[in-house]
Amino acid sequence: MKKIALITGATSGIGRACAISLSQEGYDIIATGRRESRLRELKQELAVDIDYHYMVFDVSDRKAVEDAFQSLDASWKEIDVLINNAGNAHGLDSIDEGNVDDWDAMMDINVKGLLYVSRQIMPLMRTRKSGHIINIGSIAAKEVYPNGNVYCASKHAVDAITKGMRLDLTKHGIKVTGIHPGLVETEFSLVRFKGDEDEAKKVYDGFVPLKAEDIADIVTFAVTRPKHVVMTDITVLAGDQANSNTVYRK
Repeated sequence: MKKIALITGATSGIGRACAISLSQEGYDIIATGRRESRLRELKQELAVDIDYHYMVFDVSDRKAVEDAFQSLDASWKEIDVLINNAGNAHGLDSIDEGNVDDWDAMMDINVKGLLYVSRQIMPLMRTRKSGHIINIGSIAAKEVYPNGNVYCASKHAVDAITKGMRLDLTKHGIKVTGIHPGLVETEFSLVRFKGDEDEAKKVYDGFVPLKAEDIADIVTFAVTRPKHVVMTDITVLAGDQANSNTVYRK
């Protein structure tokens, strides 16, 4: 029987890699994001024998999220796996010099966006008494590093929400997993440094960072476990990364 996976933030990085990996496991894919051209292109990278649907919206826009799910055909609403991947980091300022717009963006996307999407899908899973929610967090959910302040706070919130989901949803047959990566070479740093490619590249100099595909492998492993097995809380770092702020560079 075919299963459906919905992935937010599927236009690049971890979300894109998860869509590709799960399609290879036979999942039909619903991909969401803000860049329609990339969502159209993603179809060409998925396994050929699966069905694909995409939705264009910003997870931080509550009405847009609600409208997108209300317009979703009933056959696509039987979602087995939700991967809350959409998120961002803006700036790396000391909190006393922080940009309030950056704070709003991180809390709106990383926290509220996750909640808006989950709220649409959790009742459907509850009715069916099955499903798996995977929240992509960060090592910043476990530690706070200098100038990470509000970003770390947003990911601590994701960790708390994940634990709360597990407490509330396990009785309905819904699995909940939190995955907390360290340094993954994606567009993450390019966004954090607001398009400064030189600064973004420096983050990954001198060591081998994680790849988006590494996280997708873990996601795929988690969702393909037997019904009685739940991977609850996974932290993964690059081999040269000891904690959130310590990297041994060659």
